[in-house]
Amino acid sequence: MAILGRPNVGKSTLLNAIVGEKLAIVTPKPQTTRNRIVGVWNGEATLAADDPRGSGRTARGQIVFVDTPGVHQARSPLNRFMVREAMGAIEDVDAVLVVTEAHEKAAALSPSARLPEAESWILERLTAAGKPAVLCLNKVDKVKDKGQILPLIEWWGRAGKFSAVVPTCATRKKGLDGILQELLRLLPEGPPLYGPDVLTDRTQRFLAGELVREQLFLRLKQELPYATAVIVENWNERDKGDVVIDASIIVDRESQKAIVVGRGGAMIRDVGMAARKEIGELVGRTVHLRLNVRVEEGWTGSPAGLAEAGYGKDET
Repeated sequence: MAILGRPNVGKSTLLNAIVGEKLAIVTPKPQTTRNRIVGVWNGEATLAADDPRGSGRTARGQIVFVDTPGVHQARSPLNRFMVREAMGAIEDVDAVLVVTEAHEKAAALSPSARLPEAESWILERLTAAGKPAVLCLNKVDKVKDKGQILPLIEWWGRAGKFSAVVPTCATRKKGLDGILQELLRLLPEGPPLYGPDVLTDRTQRFLAGELVREQLFLRLKQELPYATAVIVENWNERDKGDVVIDASIIVDRESQKAIVVGRGGAMIRDVGMAARKEIGELVGRTVHLRLNVRVEEGWTGSPAGLAEAGYGKDET
């Protein structure tokens, strides 16, 4: 089950809310997510009243979610990689959860209004692949006039021809049961792909690097976060129960290094302290995090630089 949508609509927040753990990093900045991240839900949900497997029956099962980068007009090699990661996920799943924001724009309720560009691209690919989709109308808490929510659901249902449209508020974990009900209706029955204790296929090493990058996105301004990457160089779990992590923060230019380090090392110290706390909660042990900053000129536009940073090979 791939989760697709524009940047910053709450896809990663929704994944974390459904699986009950922080797997995908979340920041207020768009295009924070760069890679696909698998999240595994194991639990039970009440089937929808018209589900052929039993009206109102409680079903227990597993849903494997794939969080993806936001779909947007991509110009740089890094951004093209991100969009390929998102759209390419459609071919690998049985169904798709499209996430968009609820809003109060009257134009969106007009019968003649068109789908937003990103959602239109996604639906075109879904139609070509023959994959069903549910629409998650997220952030309904931001809609002041609640009377607009039902017309929005009806408009999206007509315009997008989704199997269902479900209003949610991922930050407050509202509407998640409705999402699970509709997904259980769409997904084929079969044996679980993962064990009951597995939450993701990503390693702790990968997730730790993402938590460092999250702190960079939260603290750095303007375009600088988008010129950074994090590579975990060393992971040493010691006999006394702690773990020592060495990670490199990659920047695009020499001038950016000074900003990431900060005056007197203040910025990188703050990033390290906050990331160390998050990583400690992730791995359940004491963490010693050592960060350094290195310059790789033009890495965001270089196939070799993108590959080293974990973003695959650019296709021209």
